[in-house]
Amino acid sequence: MKFNDLEFQPIILGADITAYSLARSFHEQYGIKSITLSMTQTGYVNSSDIIENRYYPNMEKDEVAVERLIEVGKEFQGKKKLIVFGCGDWYVRIIIENKEKLKDYYIIPYIDEDLLNRIVLKDKFYEIFEELGLDYPKTYVYEFGKENDLKFDFDYPVIAKPANSALYHYAKFEGKKKVFRFENEEELRTMMDRIEKAGYDYKFLIQDMIPGDDSYMRVLTVYCDQNSKVRFAALGRTLLEDPSPTAIGNPVAIVNEYNPEIVAAATKFLEHIHYVGFANFDIKYDERDGKYKFFEINVRLGRSNFYVTGSGFNHVKWIVDDYIYGKMDDYTIANKSHLYSVVPKSVIEKYVPDGEFKNLALKLWKEGKWVNPLLYSADKNIKHNYYARANFYNYIRKFARYGASIAVKKD
Repeated sequence: MKFNDLEFQPIILGADITAYSLARSFHEQYGIKSITLSMTQTGYVNSSDIIENRYYPNMEKDEVAVERLIEVGKEFQGKKKLIVFGCGDWYVRIIIENKEKLKDYYIIPYIDEDLLNRIVLKDKFYEIFEELGLDYPKTYVYEFGKENDLKFDFDYPVIAKPANSALYHYAKFEGKKKVFRFENEEELRTMMDRIEKAGYDYKFLIQDMIPGDDSYMRVLTVYCDQNSKVRFAALGRTLLEDPSPTAIGNPVAIVNEYNPEIVAAATKFLEHIHYVGFANFDIKYDERDGKYKFFEINVRLGRSNFYVTGSGFNHVKWIVDDYIYGKMDDYTIANKSHLYSVVPKSVIEKYVPDGEFKNLALKLWKEGKWVNPLLYSADKNIKHNYYARANFYNYIRKFARYGASIAVKKD
């Protein structure tokens, strides 16, 4: 396979579907090969023709990641402009916290550490939303090491999640989940004790469980330029989320949607805090009051980011135009109807409730207006395609095992 030799080179930390989606976006737009630095060797990344995967054990450790990044930086210094991306909260934090060490080698399209700590800690995020009059779920902040009366103005069942996802990544304990649902106070306190003993010592957020299935969820991707002006936004309506405990809440099927009201709220927040780079929001529609409630922000592209590129708006173009070519298109809101799916059609047919939304998704599938980021015709590597298809069809088994929990999982 031939690649274009351009003045810039993507360096991606990670080897999951997020990393592959980024690499595919760069290849589709610019015909270049991305380099991933990872602590794992996932088949669909390690065997890809469009990726050079450099395997380094212990990459989740700050000192190891920085050392490897500097090594790569020196390798390309004076030859190419390197753009670095993190595919996990811990990778992004490592990049941001070490900007001074990395800035001589990399373009770093992320916010600074002070702002990161204000908004990635979800309790701080909600404080800003309260200040701006924007909508979010009713929330009780559980503080480890203190007495918590657990008195709040909403009822059980409740949703609970860590306020610091990057710190929570390192906690190891039985029954760990990305997001919990508790039916009563006894269940909640039992798990909080277990989490505290595992070494997680920040805060947990106990939240009102907004009713509604996966289709009430929205995912929003926004790009702010170097002057903190919102330049691009793409909204997706979730069709299905992953039901497995360690991946709960991750969208596996999304239909692009146009909603200027949601984009306006995100724009108000991002420009108020002087944000730069990509932001990814989780949002849910609350039919009780007709409002869209923002759950959290990821200061990076989300796991399902290819719903943007797949619909005809290649998101890496905004980064490259801004940081490499010094130009920026006018404000754009993606407005094409398209289906993103990492699950087979049979999963959609079986697990999505009947209705107009399901019919729209199946119509888009039938018309060929759908995409799975791992199934890339330009990536001819046999091993990559084997692992990509194995990942695709493995969701049939996942949903067969955990599908009964779909109606009661994350809200």
